[in-house]
Amino acid sequence: MRTVSMLLPYTKPPLSLNDRGHHMDRARVVADVRRSVFLIARSHNLPTGLEHVTVQLHYRPRDNRRRDTDNLTATLKPACDALAAGTKKHPGYGLVPDDTPTYMAKPEPIIHPAEKGRAGQLWLDITWNGEPQ
Repeated sequence: MRTVSMLLPYTKPPLSLNDRGHHMDRARVVADVRRSVFLIARSHNLPTGLEHVTVQLHYRPRDNRRRDTDNLTATLKPACDALAAGTKKHPGYGLVPDDTPTYMAKPEPIIHPAEKGRAGQLWLDITWNGEPQ
């Protein structure tokens, strides 16, 4: 089993299920998350063509206010889209053919306790068995 951690360039989740903004603003942020995750995956030289992966989103906030893990799925979704093969309109990295359960598990995100004096941080842990097909 192999796990790679990818730090994301955000100090707080760029998307939340609680967001109530203009749909064009949201689309811009979704595109930014996809692009960032794609480039980070490429910089890690991740394999392509794997049979199955698990993608776990982690968030360490700057403070210990109450937060719902399910709100983080709004950020996890475009990240997983970027890791899968994607489409012509939205090409992906190609870690797996698709981000459906057949190829990708997406456990509930984890919120870690804040650490005094440290900024917030998001990262993905990507785990897989075996070699690319």
